[in-house]
Amino acid sequence: MAKDYYEILGVSRDASTDEIKRAYRRLARKFHPDVNPEPSAHERFKEINTAYEVLSDDQKRQIVDLGGDPYAPGGGLGGAGAGGADGPGGPFVGFQDIMDAFFGASAGGAGGRGPRPRTRPGADAVLRVELELAETAFGVEAPVTVDTAVLCTTCSGAGTAAGTQPATCESCGGHGQVQSVQRTFLGQVVSSRPCVACQGTGTVIPSPCASCAGDGRVRSRRSLTVKIPAGVEDGMRIRLAQQGEVGPGGGPPGDLYVEIHEKPHDIFSRKGDDLHCRVTVPMTAAALGTRLTIKTLDGEEELEVRAGTQPGATQRLRGRGVPHLRGTGRGDLFVHLDVRTPSKLDPEQERLLREFARARGEEVAQLSKQGGFFARMRDAFNGH
Repeated sequence: MAKDYYEILGVSRDASTDEIKRAYRRLARKFHPDVNPEPSAHERFKEINTAYEVLSDDQKRQIVDLGGDPYAPGGGLGGAGAGGADGPGGPFVGFQDIMDAFFGASAGGAGGRGPRPRTRPGADAVLRVELELAETAFGVEAPVTVDTAVLCTTCSGAGTAAGTQPATCESCGGHGQVQSVQRTFLGQVVSSRPCVACQGTGTVIPSPCASCAGDGRVRSRRSLTVKIPAGVEDGMRIRLAQQGEVGPGGGPPGDLYVEIHEKPHDIFSRKGDDLHCRVTVPMTAAALGTRLTIKTLDGEEELEVRAGTQPGATQRLRGRGVPHLRGTGRGDLFVHLDVRTPSKLDPEQERLLREFARARGEEVAQLSKQGGFFARMRDAFNGH
């Protein structure tokens, strides 16, 4: 009589592949001999493994659906012992196999259960470029020197000497992994780790290339021209695709990121796309109004200082800032006016200034030989 493999896994006959896999994982974790020490768990675990192998194979499952048993004599796949000691239902399944069923093939080690490729993608590289304000504002083509790993031209990335080939690693037999068995409170646990001899690749290079020592790449200094767009800011990065490090074994290169560093300017400070500067204006010019010639990124321009300008006043020149990186137009230039009061006056200047103050009805305190203005203020507070 054919076994009911659906009943062994506890699934319906129309169960999907994912449902069968979930049922197997649940039961395997429960009845694995390394986890369940009950004598009956060993036989139950063998049944579960056999049922999963049958129902996860389309041809074997079809035989079951037609009423047959793929492991029964004449059932379509040979005798009951077709699986052998290491086949379905064999006497021992490593705990690593169950971990792989639960978490994927990489559960046993960093490199998974197969050899990793010798050729791998390269890393990204970062290069710092210092630019003047005018260069970041209007853009520039900047020559740079890059020191990265490039493809070895002697072996074209293979890493082997001319006329030779990589050989299978004798330590791991080409698997890239070596296994070890440990006894724990759960029982016997099989674990895998990358092979040290071949670094997990499964092959070794008996005769490495003399230029790259088997790495498939060499260090080289090369020159590039980077097109800096107008409006970039300090700290921004420009990506140059596939201009970074070539990978081990001649793998595809990573990207090169050019990081912008804007040098401080002696006149302007930058906030986004706007510029700021400070201009000192004499007191008389601020009172009467004047015209000043100031520098901008575009050259010299005249700035009209309106009569009666107060200390700390700001005037805005539209469109004289930094071009917008995305879109059209430019930021503005903000001119901050510092009104300068004269620190020393000759007698004639002082007389004229006092006359001006009297004409405006503004009282001016005078110093005397008996004491200054602050001395008289002190006497006033003391009642003298």
